[in-house]
Amino acid sequence: MEKLLIEGGHSLRGQVRISGAKNSAVALLPAAILAETPVTIEGLPHISDVDTLSHLLEEIGGKVVKDGRDVYIDPSTMISMPLPNGKVKKLRASYYFMGAMLGRFKKAVIGLPGGCHLGPRPIDQHIKGFEALGAQVTNEQGAIYLRADELKGARIYLDVVSVGATINIMLAAVKAKGKTVIENAAKEPEIIDVATLLTSMGAKIKGAGTDVIRIEGVETLSGCQHTIIPDRIEAGTYTILAAAMGEEVLIDNVIPQHLESLLAKLREMGITIESNDDQLLIRRDKPIQAVDVKTLVFPGFPTDLQQPFTSLLTQARGTGVVTDTIYGARFKHVDELRRMNADIKVEGSSAIVTGPVQLEGARVKATDLRAGAALVIAGSLARGVTEITGLEHIDRGYEDLVEKLNALGGHAWREEMTEAEIEQFQNS
Repeated sequence: MEKLLIEGGHSLRGQVRISGAKNSAVALLPAAILAETPVTIEGLPHISDVDTLSHLLEEIGGKVVKDGRDVYIDPSTMISMPLPNGKVKKLRASYYFMGAMLGRFKKAVIGLPGGCHLGPRPIDQHIKGFEALGAQVTNEQGAIYLRADELKGARIYLDVVSVGATINIMLAAVKAKGKTVIENAAKEPEIIDVATLLTSMGAKIKGAGTDVIRIEGVETLSGCQHTIIPDRIEAGTYTILAAAMGEEVLIDNVIPQHLESLLAKLREMGITIESNDDQLLIRRDKPIQAVDVKTLVFPGFPTDLQQPFTSLLTQARGTGVVTDTIYGARFKHVDELRRMNADIKVEGSSAIVTGPVQLEGARVKATDLRAGAALVIAGSLARGVTEITGLEHIDRGYEDLVEKLNALGGHAWREEMTEAEIEQFQNS
């Protein structure tokens, strides 16, 4: 096991290129199951989630060949093999195998997924959608069993706006007979990305990116070539890092419209931001002011940027309140930031941050992916060296983090943990 060490206090300058979107990749790879001929997905990030999903595609008989950031998938020899255990448990997004395998094979057995511990994230809306399409769904010994004689289009209203349920129902519906309408659908850019891939395969989808998606089922889907969108959460993380420690930082390969809610808040704080088609230039040339943030479904402020933004607020004048309406339990990073001298208290689903404070280097633990990002930003701000454990979470979503941070002028490196440190980490 490794730990990440960051020597804080280094101002950042230069350019960072954003990788392909993690939250798209985890759905695009399972979507390839639906094709009958090879699919090539270009620009995938080098992260552990992509490796895990690639292995799962091979487990069910697919051929997967990686060439740099491009992945070639031949799904023609895939079978509806049960995936009750093993790698499928490692990441939450493995639930997309349910919709994809149900759509292709009319049956699937998928272990209840894992991933980051962010409190309860039930898949009841996914199951509601599958049942509306004609599937029988049972939970047997910790695995979800899906069976259908045939799938028929249906009108499905999501009680909760859910990215996962919207994509999963799309995957199951593209080969169902007749029309499917998903109402109160999520509108995230990753949904448009998945719909673009499916449309390139021959699916008939209208309204992706709006709250009503209409799907006309087709009998067969064929392979295609698809380029993934840039990762708006990685872009947002580096934008926040630039606001915290940057002199002048250029964020390259970004779609600024995907980050409008974040950019508006940063401008409100006093950060200078210039944008063009695929770049952002971030400058901090004066003290920043505290603001309040409330996470909402897209196009609102992303829950995935709430934790990194909290680290930035420790440097702002005044008191800022961060309220998470999506995952109310997503505040495990607060105790770690407090170890670093942050002045934060949690009340219900809000964190109240008072600044500015001088953060101090400490030994801290990443409890989930975006908490890890928050600690990287805090470590860059802190006096002295910060040690971060729990890197398996960070590696799920950030490609070449150390290299990108150091290229901007930061000072970060990885070290092997001693046996005593590993034991301490596992018991904490």
